[in-house]
Amino acid sequence: MTKLSVNINKVATLRNARGGRLPDVIKAAVDIERFGAEGITVHPRPDERHIRYADVRALKPLLTTEFNIEGNPIPSFCELVREVHPAQVTLVPDAENVLTSNAGWDTRRNLAYLKEVCKRFKDEGIRVSIFIDPVVEMIRYAAETGCDRVELYTEAYASGYAADREKAIAPYYEAACEAKRLGLGLNAGHDLNLDNLWYFHRCIPWLDEVSIGHALISDALYLGLEKTVQAYLGELK
Repeated sequence: MTKLSVNINKVATLRNARGGRLPDVIKAAVDIERFGAEGITVHPRPDERHIRYADVRALKPLLTTEFNIEGNPIPSFCELVREVHPAQVTLVPDAENVLTSNAGWDTRRNLAYLKEVCKRFKDEGIRVSIFIDPVVEMIRYAAETGCDRVELYTEAYASGYAADREKAIAPYYEAACEAKRLGLGLNAGHDLNLDNLWYFHRCIPWLDEVSIGHALISDALYLGLEKTVQAYLGELK
């Protein structure tokens, strides 16, 4: 079954907007696990505008499901990942000033660099996933890096879903088939929501994991956190 990993960055964004400790990011993560999610994702950025490095350290001993840390493998990020030792690290090529992740890796151009980073984490027993656009060539070069999984960047699918869902899913299905052929695990994330998640999962049922944050936390404003987690889990069954 495809696992649901909840990205709690937006909980931290709300906390940081006012200062203080409300909402409690750590409690939210523990509750999300209790409500049925199979993983927690965080994406600490250098400016700590949402998840802080201290949050990552505080979360690790309390979580009972898979912990996934996303980010650009700059030195401070790599040191944090090695210290915390999550189940998975997801390498994302975001610049320091971007609002949110907006592209996958060019695995051909960055092949040597990604090989080095993947080896560093895998030598320490951490599963490595590479954030990538749904392009078969990029999947093939990703396989050469030694990574364990790729995470398909799903913004284009979400944007095109309403107009033509079959057209929107086509490159993702092709990329997913190539990843499967090459023996890579498969994750997906970015702009997946209660409208488009079921169809994505139906077309690519061998997904290992989806990482969902912004839409899920937004839905929780209306449905409540527990009902929202259950609703997303229902889309994956």
